[in-house]
Amino acid sequence: MINNYFLQLIIEALIIGFCVAMVVTPFSIRVANRFGIIDKPKDSRRVHKKPIPRFGGMGIVAGATVAMLIPAGMNQNIRVAMLGGLLMYGLGVADDIMDIKPLTKFAGQFLIASFVFSTGIKIRFISNYFGATNADANANVILSTGVAYIITVIWIVGVTNAVNLMDGLDGLAAGSTAIMSLSLAYIAYIHGALVGAMPVCIALVAVAGGCLGFLPYNFAPAKTFMGDGGALYLGYMIAVLSVISPLKRATVIGAIVPILALAVPLFDTFMAMLRRTLKHESIMSADKGHLHHHLMAAGFGQRRSVLVIYGIVAIMGEVAVLISRELYKDAFFLATVAMLYLSIIMVPRRPKKSLKKIITQDVTELEKENFIDYLNMERERRKEEAATEAEKKAAAETENKAAAETKTKTKPKTRAKVKTKTKAKTQNEKKD
Repeated sequence: MINNYFLQLIIEALIIGFCVAMVVTPFSIRVANRFGIIDKPKDSRRVHKKPIPRFGGMGIVAGATVAMLIPAGMNQNIRVAMLGGLLMYGLGVADDIMDIKPLTKFAGQFLIASFVFSTGIKIRFISNYFGATNADANANVILSTGVAYIITVIWIVGVTNAVNLMDGLDGLAAGSTAIMSLSLAYIAYIHGALVGAMPVCIALVAVAGGCLGFLPYNFAPAKTFMGDGGALYLGYMIAVLSVISPLKRATVIGAIVPILALAVPLFDTFMAMLRRTLKHESIMSADKGHLHHHLMAAGFGQRRSVLVIYGIVAIMGEVAVLISRELYKDAFFLATVAMLYLSIIMVPRRPKKSLKKIITQDVTELEKENFIDYLNMERERRKEEAATEAEKKAAAETENKAAAETKTKTKPKTRAKVKTKTKAKTQNEKKD
């Protein structure tokens, strides 16, 4: 009965989030056009060719907030998460409108994360397999207040910006966040009746519903973008809801489950920071070295690139589910498959480069290499076509020549037969 009751609330949250986002997103497009909140293709990093409204995050936030208020809003931690989400959305909207400096934006994120920590939403412990004197009965290492603050704030700010960095292709951030949210929601659902994670499950499903309702307007070719407001909101909500969830048991290594579910954006963010550090650039500078840029440079196109990343995100979501159920061997196998796909995307076809060059390469270099490969391939293809055409032409000439010779040989015989018949006919007429 309890599971049926919560299942009904989960379905309601999904439907409400989806429907509200579907209704509000067209309105957000009109607002963006009215106030000039438009994303113009002003640099080479952007893949769209025409100005697109970037206020679609309004639809996601409206859908998720309404869906959370109805079935899960009575939970104190959920209400705090919702308030922080609205603050993070406001910060992102300010960036969309005024294009605020990166340091100012980071400072705002740290303040919001600190506010969340002050309300009691924090990472209190990590699991310990090796034993420790400061562990509780479940072998969890209890963190001091200072360490808990640092880890919690870094987690919230890190995940928030990781999801923001994913927002580079039409539908990528919204679809990937929906997959990650549903993965974490399922983990909360299968364990929630025992540890009280059902409100978190409902809230995560509400976020997924908002993303799915927004996705029809954002999938390539996009009619609107979520903007920094939507991207920061989604990253923040996943980060905070994964902290609220009380699923950190002795059998689960700290925050390993949400880390695995968010492995793709976190991996992409780590590689971006490493790449910019090795190039002696600011870690906040923009470049074209993200996963989706590599896929685009390889010639996949927007839709196929997005679907490839969806698949990897889904695999890692399933890995998180398996880890939460202590199926470590199965999880290891799937994680290996996901890492294989990521390495195929990141490592170039010419592996003679050093590791540093592979990490720091910009996809502009890959695009040139791929273009040269394409030209060489096209040249070979045309050579083969020319050779095939020459062979066909030679064969046709040979056939025509043989037919002409045959015709020449048979023609005199035919004339001789005609003369013989004519002569015989004349002789018969004379006899008559």
